[in-house]
Amino acid sequence: MTDAGIHDQDLLLVDRGINPVPGRIVVAVVDGEYTVKRLDLVGEHLVLRAEAAGYRDIIPGELSETSIWGVVTWVLHQP
Repeated sequence: MTDAGIHDQDLLLVDRGINPVPGRIVVAVVDGEYTVKRLDLVGEHLVLRAEAAGYRDIIPGELSETSIWGVVTWVLHQP
């Protein structure tokens, strides 16, 4: 998520009470694996957009177990 300003070793403040809407950066769980991506909808289909070179978007299939764990509200960088 480097193109979104999130780098290795950053701390993320995640609010699980915020409604995840398209355009927000979220922590998602896809088939038991956590990931940080930008939430998008294409038609009725969920898309988790990567914002770093070398990473692909995730488009969960019908057989995937996918949930949005929370919405990223702050990114803390170490000085």
